[in-house]
Amino acid sequence: MNVVLEINNLCKNYADFSLQNINMSLEKGTLTGFIGPNGAGKTTTIKSILNMIQPDQGKITVLGLDSVHNDLAIKSKLGVVLDDGHFYEDLTLQKMTRLIAPMYSTWDNQAYHAYLDKLELPEDKKIKHLSRGMRMKYALVLALSHGAELFILDEPTAGLDPLVRSELIEILKDIVLADNKTVLMATHITSDLDKIADYLFFIVNGQIILHGPKDEIKDQHAIVKGDPALLLPDHVDHFVGLNKSSYGFEGLTDNKAALKKVLPSQTVYEVPSIEDILNYYARRPSC
Repeated sequence: MNVVLEINNLCKNYADFSLQNINMSLEKGTLTGFIGPNGAGKTTTIKSILNMIQPDQGKITVLGLDSVHNDLAIKSKLGVVLDDGHFYEDLTLQKMTRLIAPMYSTWDNQAYHAYLDKLELPEDKKIKHLSRGMRMKYALVLALSHGAELFILDEPTAGLDPLVRSELIEILKDIVLADNKTVLMATHITSDLDKIADYLFFIVNGQIILHGPKDEIKDQHAIVKGDPALLLPDHVDHFVGLNKSSYGFEGLTDNKAALKKVLPSQTVYEVPSIEDILNYYARRPSC
């Protein structure tokens, strides 16, 4: 296993929020979804990885290097797409790129122009006139043009229309599959990750509450529906969350195999979406 990013016992305390003992490991050539509601701790974790804030505790290793002591070496190998962009609004893409390119010894101008053409980005257009989708594409072009090995994306598809979101998702798939790159994608738009993620980390209230390969997580869980009269007290322990009414019950189980042995065949078991799983875990009292 080739580990590209490793986080051990990361903690960060604020007056109204705490990031608590975050542990995470990303393998080379995978796309990992970092999922949680707004304010759950995704951006705080990413800013810690990028040395934009100083954690209270923990260690972060990126590409085998300590994130604190090797900040510049690491950032030369990262492709970062943040929610707020950080570009000079009055510059054209061409002028912005002239500022950025010299920062990277591995900058490939031929690749840069090839990606611009592929994504149909006009170099003479000012950044303030770019749509949000075009800004995200431009940020990806910059990352791809200096040979980044790890891409860190914070809410890259938030606020985009479905067509542009779908286009960006296809670009990310190409990055991972074609070039064996590694992507960490923090988002609350879980439908994007249903299509492309290899691994998932769920974060709620500053804590990782669930993680693992996407397919294993979805196979382990199920949306269960049926007659509430069929439910016994012992069955409730098999549910992450459960809603009951006079018309029926619906809940999420985290042990589909065990529950199927004790609930009758007339109960319906459905494959949950990532959004289903997140919503049920986020509503648990312990979260």
